[in-house]
Amino acid sequence: MRAWADSLANLTLVALLSMLTAGPSFAQTSDLVSKNALRVCADPANFPMSDDKGQGYENQLAELIAAKLEKPVSYTWYPMATGFIRNTLRANKCDVVMGYAQGHEMVLNTNHYFTSAYTLVVPRDGPLADVTTLSDPTLKEHDIGIIAGSPPATHMARNGLLTSAKPYNLVVDRRHESPVIDMLDDLSAGVTDAAIIWGPLAGPLVKKDYPNLKVTPLLSETLPPRLFFRITMGVRQGEKVWQRKLNSLIRRNQDEINAVLIDAGVPLLDNMGTGLLDATK
Repeated sequence: MRAWADSLANLTLVALLSMLTAGPSFAQTSDLVSKNALRVCADPANFPMSDDKGQGYENQLAELIAAKLEKPVSYTWYPMATGFIRNTLRANKCDVVMGYAQGHEMVLNTNHYFTSAYTLVVPRDGPLADVTTLSDPTLKEHDIGIIAGSPPATHMARNGLLTSAKPYNLVVDRRHESPVIDMLDDLSAGVTDAAIIWGPLAGPLVKKDYPNLKVTPLLSETLPPRLFFRITMGVRQGEKVWQRKLNSLIRRNQDEINAVLIDAGVPLLDNMGTGLLDATK
């Protein structure tokens, strides 16, 4: 009986020590979030999303969230390329990444605050102006710009469009190279006949600088991979309290968030990516 009692006492001690060591660890994780500023990790040269001049719509969204928190915005700038999360969010140099695709394992995602899709960009008055799907035979024999390795490339291959495709680099340092700008410039100059570009990039850039081009969200592609994505804010893994706080802010300020995105020219879709969001609701 004495031996059993001693074993029980030891097990109780181990459990207590586990609780004591787990408690401070959880508290320490929560304490990583700054109480003095909204610390944001962002690319300094990723306009129209973000830049170090504060001109991107993600900059505006950061200012909106910071105002609701009654805090200033503080930035850590780092190119959105290999090592971005490791060298910023995970290194505790900031507490949030404003735009991050839902489901990415490197971060803890908030609830999504908008849904968008890849788009077909063509000359507004050209022969492809009415095309809405990549299976449209009109696209064949036309030169189409595409970011190499992006999801639409699979759809292009399925529809026999890669033979006349013009590829552009996927992962770059935007301070030195701008593939999407190059795609739009080539399209405007007639080097290519169309371009397939992520909508939150294409919409704002065309609205600002390319009035001769038309942006059409690709809503009718039913085969994988999907071409629409829900966009969240990314926080550190384990930061559930901070995640819930941001979720609450997103929910209570969705109309203002939508207004920023619509003003920028981002094509907003419903949650299932099947239709354009009714901006009047």
